[in-house]
Amino acid sequence: MRYILGFWAVPMGLFWSWFLLAYNDWNFGMLFFSRVLYDHVFSIYGEITGIAPDQLPVLIARACIVDTFLIFGILAFRRRKKIAAWIAARRAAQPQEAAAPRA
Repeated sequence: MRYILGFWAVPMGLFWSWFLLAYNDWNFGMLFFSRVLYDHVFSIYGEITGIAPDQLPVLIARACIVDTFLIFGILAFRRRKKIAAWIAARRAAQPQEAAAPRA
């Protein structure tokens, strides 16, 4: 599972760091992080998919959110016994509230 998280987190981190730097044109003198390359990349991707380039960042963000939920859902499913034991331990450690109605 460690490898799955690594293969998920590294590309996400690289993409979103490039995206934020290029979107805001914080290029540090490098073409790779420039807004020109950002616009060019999204125009090419828009031509390939047939979607307007200004709509693509929102769609990519939604896809990343769905991927994140899938990865963490798989992780939670694989560790469901540990999670259930942790929840049971927390419930047992909490003091029992009085059964008397609140005034």
